[in-house]
Amino acid sequence: MQPLLLLFLLCPPLKHPHAGPAYSISRLLTCLLSSQLPSRPPCDPANSTPSAYDPLDPNGNVSIRWDVMSWTTDGYVASVTINNLQLFRHFMSPGWTLGWTWAKKEIIWSMLGAQATEQGDCSKFKIAIPHSCKRNPSVVDLLPDAPFNQQFTNCCKGGVLASWGQDPTAAVAAFQISVGLSGRSNKTVKLPKNFTLLGPGPGYTCGPAKFVPSSHFLSADGRRKAQALMTWNVTCTYSKFLASKNPSCCVSFSSFYSTKIVPCPACACGCQSNNTCIMSNSTLLQKPGINTPRKDNTPLLQCTKHMCPVRVHWHLKLNYESYWRVKIAITNFNFRRNYSQWTLVVQHPNLNNVTQVFSFNYKSLLPYQAINDTGMFYGMKFFNDYLMEAGPYGNVQSEMLLQKDKSEFTLKQGWGFPRRVYFNGEECMLPPPDQYPFLPNSACLYSFGILKVAASALLILRWIW
Repeated sequence: MQPLLLLFLLCPPLKHPHAGPAYSISRLLTCLLSSQLPSRPPCDPANSTPSAYDPLDPNGNVSIRWDVMSWTTDGYVASVTINNLQLFRHFMSPGWTLGWTWAKKEIIWSMLGAQATEQGDCSKFKIAIPHSCKRNPSVVDLLPDAPFNQQFTNCCKGGVLASWGQDPTAAVAAFQISVGLSGRSNKTVKLPKNFTLLGPGPGYTCGPAKFVPSSHFLSADGRRKAQALMTWNVTCTYSKFLASKNPSCCVSFSSFYSTKIVPCPACACGCQSNNTCIMSNSTLLQKPGINTPRKDNTPLLQCTKHMCPVRVHWHLKLNYESYWRVKIAITNFNFRRNYSQWTLVVQHPNLNNVTQVFSFNYKSLLPYQAINDTGMFYGMKFFNDYLMEAGPYGNVQSEMLLQKDKSEFTLKQGWGFPRRVYFNGEECMLPPPDQYPFLPNSACLYSFGILKVAASALLILRWIW
């Protein structure tokens, strides 16, 4: 009894009118994985490596490379490149924030393509004032309208980075940094430590900086190869457990063979109080500034039973002889957020035979090469790549036609519904399997048909008489 008592003391059950058994179990598991339980002793960041694993993107990470290009009188000039190597997780507005701690008493003299958020105390400098004197600076990208003389290659996107699977050319950011008081040789320069990455919220863990072979650069004409004086690399990985204790999206189901619509699980994204949501017909929506995003990204959700910012609906629309058709709809319930360059990842065994996707872009993802059961949907540029805030325009939808594999296809036991769904890199909560729409009993269908014919005959006879 003592372990059970301890468990309930650490993770007390939540009383909510919409909370069912499925949510209680989910919350208990979340509690067990959270910091409410005694945690391990903190590890030394200098000797640790980031550890996070996503089954649909096992090799996804963010790589940060520092290339020292030249020496100065008291330091060096480096080119810093951020590569988002994640297949389907991108950096939304307000974008990435990169931080670190200097190993000595370094300063930042100047930057191109980015800026430090704080200057810090530079009072000891009398003539030339550094860009930042903070021991632990935080750096952000410049906005697209930055002056030309402050720009750098692959900069000035407001911190927004596409995922590697969606657009590799837009998954790169870079800036130039001039560092002082650091030493001016390979032996005297010390690597920065304690790297942090926000994208824009938490979830990323960065390993220590490590020396790697120096990068090579080709000249514009391709006839000369230059080499960095020294190069180090930092790898950051994402963990949904660090990002949030609750999911940020949910999934609902429906089908042509059932009148039942399976909604998102109650409290799928946590049971917030009614003070944090607003009804869709509320007069408060007409108040000026109600849709303005907050600096802390606090959402203003439409009041629903699931309380999720985003809902994905999967509808089995039609069943042909050799094909079957699905309709997908994504709805935004957040009045304070638009989703640009959104991505939707679905895992289903029949995605190895997609015939046509009508209003979304589609790309197969092959995290394990031999298994083709995962695909990424994303919006068409200038058409539906922008998911508006909650309201009449806060949804995007498309249909998909798939060819059947006669040896595998079935509508029984919920086979036609996805196994996993991700929106913007976050896994969505699916309904419990026992609530999926099931095929009606064939005997009932037969009986229903007989009754329908009999009723029609009676109506005809009555009309004749």
